[in-house]
Parts: sequence; C-alpha cells; structure tokens
Amino acid sequence: MPVLDAIPLSLSSDDVGRALRIRPGGEESVQELLDFARPLLRPRALFRDAVIGRREEAAVEIGGRLFHSRVLVHNLAGTDLVFPFVLTVGGELEKAASAQGDLLRQYYLETIADMALNAAGEGLKKHIRGVFGLKKLGLMDPGSLEDWPLAEQAPLFSLLGDTESRLGVRLTDSLLMVPRKSISGILFPSEESFTSCRLCPRADCQGRRMDYEPGLRRSFGLEDEAP
Repeated sequence: MPVLDAIPLSLSSDDVGRALRIRPGGEESVQELLDFARPLLRPRALFRDAVIGRREEAAVEIGGRLFHSRVLVHNLAGTDLVFPFVLTVGGELEKAASAQGDLLRQYYLETIADMALNAAGEGLKKHIRGVFGLKKLGLMDPGSLEDWPLAEQAPLFSLLGDTESRLGVRLTDSLLMVPRKSISGILFPSEESFTSCRLCPRADCQGRRMDYEPGLRRSFGLEDEAP
C-alpha cells in the first residue's frame, strides 16, 4: 500500500489572488502569502486498490468491509476495482494560520491550504490514472451526502491500516480527521467526473467542487432537500 509523497502542487498567484479576492495591484501581498505558505505544505496521500465483493441494493462490500450508500452502489455498478484513500497537506500551515494575530491573514492562509488540498487531490487522481491506465475517476467522500454519512469513515480508515504512523492523519472518536486539512474517500473509474457536490443542495459550501444538479439527485432516488 503506497504512500504518495511530495505531490506536486500547482498554485498560481493569479488563481490565489482571485480566490482571496485581492484587487489588482495586490500581487506583492499574494506572492508574500504564497512564499509563507508553500514551505509549510506537505501534500501526501495513502491509497490502495481494492476489489468489490458482494453488492446489495443499498450497500457494497469493498476489500472485505461493507459500505452503506445507494449512491455509492449506483456509482460502482460498472467497475470491480476502486481506490480508497486519505490525503493531507499536513498540519503546519493550519497551525501557522491559527497563530496569526490578523484574522484576515488567517483567513487567507486557511484558503490557500484548502486550495492546496484540492490541488493535491487532482495530483492523486493523475497518479492513479497513469498507473492504472484510466481515463477518468469519480470521487465520493464520507459525510458529503446524507446517503453516505460520516460514520462510513470507520470502515474506510480500516481499509488503509495505520494512517497515523504512515501519513500523519488520525481519525478522532467523532470521526473527524486530524490534521483538519485532510480528505478521505473512494476514487473509482467513471465515464464522467462524479463528485458528491452534484447531489448536494447546500448553497453556502465553500468546498464545492461542482455545481448542484437537482435532476441528478432525483435520478439517484434521493429525497428533495431544501438548500
């Protein structure tokens, strides 16, 4: 089970400036933030390939663990191989951000950490696609939908073994990850780039990666939910 270390990050000052809503002319401050943040980022991932076992209407067995989700069952209908993972950018930038006396600067650094985490996720996908000869990968992460709750973190982490010693990420009793700037989930071969965002109506989610599609939500048999 490999640890993918030092995942390349593509964080341009233009993209960061737009995300932070820093007006034109503030390039020096954007670059200073990036120069401060980059040495504190350590993008790494622990992942494995796992074979699908039995399938039920609302549950699927992966690597000997049972996961409960109608959406996951639907998404994995066309494959027998998936890639459970945990990914992090470490806790150093998070600690540095919380130590800032300036709340705006703290917000800027937190946002950069989130952008780095998303970029690292794309780097992990690229690596898996190259190694396994895949064109596209979909993603589902526990807790992103009511259909696949945060409790599913437990079997997911058990698939990956000792994530704390190998990756520096641990799962708390409340099923949250430490460091906070970490994500977990299952990547799977897909004809289109599925993410749970497409089924989630929350309008105020800062981590949204794709637009919400009400019609797609209904096609999965999920009840309508107020945004």
